Amino acid sequence: MSAPESLHLVIGEEELLVERAVRAALEAAREVDSTADLTRVQVTDLTAPELAELVSPSLFAEGRVIVLQNGQDISKEIADMVLSYVKAPADGVTLVVVHTGGGRSKAAKDLPGQLKKAGAAVTECAKVTKQGDREAFVRNEVRRAGGKIDSEAVATLIDAVGTNLRELAASASQLVSDTDGKVTVEEIRRYHQGKAEVTGFAVAEKAVVGDRAGAMEALRWAMQLGVPHVLVADALADAVRTVARVSAVGRADPFSLAGPLGMPPWKIKKAQAQSRGWDQSGLAEAMQVVAGLNADVKGVAADADYALERAVLRIVAAHSRR
Repeated sequence: MSAPESLHLVIGEEELLVERAVRAALEAAREVDSTADLTRVQVTDLTAPELAELVSPSLFAEGRVIVLQNGQDISKEIADMVLSYVKAPADGVTLVVVHTGGGRSKAAKDLPGQLKKAGAAVTECAKVTKQGDREAFVRNEVRRAGGKIDSEAVATLIDAVGTNLRELAASASQLVSDTDGKVTVEEIRRYHQGKAEVTGFAVAEKAVVGDRAGAMEALRWAMQLGVPHVLVADALADAVRTVARVSAVGRADPFSLAGPLGMPPWKIKKAQAQSRGWDQSGLAEAMQVVAGLNADVKGVAADADYALERAVLRIVAAHSRR
């Protein structure tokens, strides 16, 4: 079996695509070594000795995937160390640099180009903003799940769900699993009228407005019907972060906020309604909850079901304590 690529550059700001690229690098490493470990570290938290230790050769050559997050914020010292390391990478180590493509310093701005010259495997994860690209994404998601969808159904799904790729991916996957694989306009309408409770987004919408009973009922449905833990966690994180961002800018017109926030007006309007009852300390606590939950459902917690239940209850409590 051939060795996995030792250097990856994941460039762009579309979080779902970035996460998938990191996961693909880990899966490739685990095809060679099933015990390969994943370590994520923010470049702003990284010191030179820590980086040297992370990428140093292992005595037993165990597989490791090291993900340097927010490469656009990298310091010159760390950037120089990365570029020096990639000239002679250690066996068994896969280095993944996640970068938005921008950067404040020259070292940060130059890093993607230098990594490409060094032979990095590049995954582009640009924000999906054009309707045609969004439609192509939905078609690909349905195909990935083993289903089929026509153009009218693609447009209907986007109208029903919105432009968030995580929500579109989750809905596409759920629709394929709930049907014979052929996703039609009728199935989409039926799903979004009568089966919204099986998605993580219904759990999130109940939780962020402090509806304890509704959120727990929706969560039980989601778990019973096999919605992946990570999708529920992603939905909770997206809802909390959206409410936090929208509440921070006040009650301005959703259409005027769409550009600065990078969100569709309908989502801003919904978040403005959901932000009632929240204060800054409660939102800060909820943000900590969803940040921890992300790790819990990806293997840190012994019981992912319990981790989700506890997170939902803590978010509702953070909302309701005001």
